[in-house]
Amino acid sequence: MLTDTSPIEAFIDALPKVELHVHLVGSASVPTVLELARRHPDGPVPADERELRAFYEFRDFPHFAEVYEAVSSLVRTPEDVGTLVLGTARDLAAQNVRYVELTVTPYTHQRAGMPMPAISEALDHAVREARARHGIRVAYIFDIPGEFGAEGARGTLDHALAHPPEALVGFGLGGIEQCRPPHRDAFRDAFRAARAAGLRSLPHAGEMTGPETIWEALDGLGAERIGHGTSCLDDPRLVAHLRETRIPLEVCPTSNLRTGQVASLAGHPLPRMLEEGLFVTLNSDDPPMFDTTLTGEYRVAAEVFGLGRAELAALARNAVAASSLDDAGRRGVTAEIDALTAG
Repeated sequence: MLTDTSPIEAFIDALPKVELHVHLVGSASVPTVLELARRHPDGPVPADERELRAFYEFRDFPHFAEVYEAVSSLVRTPEDVGTLVLGTARDLAAQNVRYVELTVTPYTHQRAGMPMPAISEALDHAVREARARHGIRVAYIFDIPGEFGAEGARGTLDHALAHPPEALVGFGLGGIEQCRPPHRDAFRDAFRAARAAGLRSLPHAGEMTGPETIWEALDGLGAERIGHGTSCLDDPRLVAHLRETRIPLEVCPTSNLRTGQVASLAGHPLPRMLEEGLFVTLNSDDPPMFDTTLTGEYRVAAEVFGLGRAELAALARNAVAASSLDDAGRRGVTAEIDALTAG
């Protein structure tokens, strides 16, 4: 049991956590990517560890997107999909993560020749194995790759409606935000249909563009949660709206640094977002690619932003509240957080 004199690092390590913003391909550890690169030697990803780590040095977000697509091209079989999910589950469980909403971009796997039913079967099997082996609950968000426009929207929606994995809870939109405007109506139509089918609207917005992208996510896509959302601070009216509606913002500090969205962690907008009373969660995004973990993001919050135990616990509770866990699951994780904080 922790005592009042326990270091903040020990508190963070022991803190029960929920991860809401992490990508299947981006969560692949270096050993996993090396395994896939050697399994598929015709791919564009280095099969040497030193070369792979250099491959992960990103110039900017478009370069990151290129690298991400290259790694994604190594995921060619249902076995590859299952390997990624179980690797992520293992890594998160070791950080006391109780539940994860894992973002999957199934359209890229369809393009690699995998049938939709086979992808979903692999995802379903991995959920059961993750719970049995690692004690972690896994849910999925299906993500439209924005660069593929209407084609990507249709392919993602078809999969979500016709062959959904059992643990599918949300519908998202990622990729380079600047590519979205020409496909606005296609994205709106896809989200409308996904929401009608009972999926939550969970798009990325306001990471690399301004507040207008967040407004479109809210008004055009019916967003219930925003991935990143850091540019909201440029629009006082938007800040007021987010504060009043309590729309959760999935903030990923190290990701923003590594993709060049902020110049330094010290200059990250997270502290101001908290000062503004916004509903914030901490997340890791693509942890091995960015040399971070979810635990590492909590350490950044403590060491760089100066947050204490009570504030870190509040962020952990926010993630539980913003999740798609059932009521019993939310109560259970929240009770664990409360017990640790009280202890």
